[in-house]
Amino acid sequence: MNHDAIYATHPQVKLIRGDEAFDAAGNPVAYDEAAVQAYINANAYKDKRAAAYPSIPDQLDLLYHGGMDAWKAAITAVKEEFPK
Repeated sequence: MNHDAIYATHPQVKLIRGDEAFDAAGNPVAYDEAAVQAYINANAYKDKRAAAYPSIPDQLDLLYHGGMDAWKAAITAVKEEFPK
């Protein structure tokens, strides 16, 4: 299970051990797995985009050699491949 998704969808959760979630007092918290999965699905594009973008040095090189239009084209291509 994605811990970031559990924390995002269930703000009362302060600690996760394995598949169990706990509040600040250490009490078990039941979390809605469907809500967690929906959050993961809705935000999956972020990780895909981050992996597909050129590295910062490559982006700077592209700006220097190809200009702003070349850089925009590279970034736009990634955004179109992995839309929100």
